[in-house]
Amino acid sequence: MPRSRNTEGAIYMSMAMAGFSASDALSKSVVAHMNAGEIMFLRGLFTSLLVYLIARKMGALRSWSIMLKPIILLRIVCEMLSAVTYITALGMMPIANASAILQSLPLVVTFGAALFFNEPVGWRRWSAILVGLVGVMIIIRPGPEGFTAAALLCVAAVLTTAGRDLATRSIDPEIPSLMITVITATSISFFGALLIPLLGGWQPVSATSLGHLLLASVLVLVGYQSVILAMRTGEISFVAPFRYTSLIFSSLLGFFFFAEVPDGWTLLGAAIVIASGLYTFYREAKRRVSPIAQESAPRAPV
Repeated sequence: MPRSRNTEGAIYMSMAMAGFSASDALSKSVVAHMNAGEIMFLRGLFTSLLVYLIARKMGALRSWSIMLKPIILLRIVCEMLSAVTYITALGMMPIANASAILQSLPLVVTFGAALFFNEPVGWRRWSAILVGLVGVMIIIRPGPEGFTAAALLCVAAVLTTAGRDLATRSIDPEIPSLMITVITATSISFFGALLIPLLGGWQPVSATSLGHLLLASVLVLVGYQSVILAMRTGEISFVAPFRYTSLIFSSLLGFFFFAEVPDGWTLLGAAIVIASGLYTFYREAKRRVSPIAQESAPRAPV
């Protein structure tokens, strides 16, 4: 029985989330042996080389001067901050908890789009955003001493990733995506190199750790490509919610490779965040369909 385009899109999106989750797990596996700067440098170096070869083959390379455009610089800065905060957080908390907090990203992006792009957001979606933030607070569960450093780093990763996504929307569509990826990966590698002496200096890299980072780089590229295929194959309103499968993959990887088991509060908070996100996807799809339905509705004779 042939698959529908929506089913194929959902499979691609699930593959992307599996790739990203596995890449995070591989990065987490080497955090004990090297600092975040070293991980960013090596992983960024591998990614830069792979993406450069692909971009060159596809004729997507452009002048490096485009990285001086303010909006691209903003995207690069957000990407660098997102990488260092999330990698550091992974070394301090269970991967499932970090992934659960990251599920609030669509809600934060929706908030940012309303704030900076004046996109219409009704009271229902505002309510969903607030409920989603409550879910994040349940996952974090600040104690008497306040928020933990790991939780704050993970929240910072969400905010900077949202900034990256919002900046991406403002980039000239004439600039190839692969060129943006080359510039970003190279910048992350350079930034990681600068951080190494500040985070404890260079640590010896074993063949196993090097292999893990190389595989993580490949999986990140697989994830990016799968996301593109997902968005171009199925309807966004159907495909986008499958981003939440990353929590399933992260939980399984955390259990089997790090002996991490999410507690009940984490699962409850994650469920609230995911439910809020699914509702915002539903409202967004309904908002997009309504004008089309009105335009296609039969008109009364004059």
